[in-house]
Amino acid sequence: MLKEKLSKYNIILASKSPRRQQFLKDLDIPFTIQLKEVEEMYPKELKASEITDYLADLKSKPFANSLTENDVLITSDTIVWLDNKALGKPKDTKDAFRILQALSGKKHQVITSVSLKGTNFQTIFNDTTNVYFKELTVDEINYYIENHQPFDKAGSYGIQEWIGFIGIERIEGSYYNVMGLPVQKLYKELLKM
Repeated sequence: MLKEKLSKYNIILASKSPRRQQFLKDLDIPFTIQLKEVEEMYPKELKASEITDYLADLKSKPFANSLTENDVLITSDTIVWLDNKALGKPKDTKDAFRILQALSGKKHQVITSVSLKGTNFQTIFNDTTNVYFKELTVDEINYYIENHQPFDKAGSYGIQEWIGFIGIERIEGSYYNVMGLPVQKLYKELLKM
């Protein structure tokens, strides 16, 4: 259904994330991947979804002059929001441990923003999911970091991996948003085109 509706567009995904790429495949959307380096810096006064909205837009800017009439560019950004602070991807093992220890036994929010951009339009939308972690032991955190390499993930974890199985007590909102893309909202926005 969506495939036919989007047949006149060239969908471009600007993301290295294998999860985001798989989501588009699973939605049966034909797309290409184009990557341009962006320094992911944002003004310090931004909070929560303001940060991800800003970064999703920032990631679209290098493509502005190369988009053609039928192109639709998808860019996205995800953060973990805990105690009024944004947690991004960990820098190293020590940082991953620190982040996971901070999430242990608490509720945090996963916020993802998506930008859809063409030559004469742009839509930015976001989604927030509440995630509740049990108290994680030092051994559990170390095991996860050693065996699952969480360095490409906001908040140092993947909900679909071992730590999600043993550590997440419940969520409120979209599971796929925690994986990095609010797929249902994306589907809805693409249908509007």
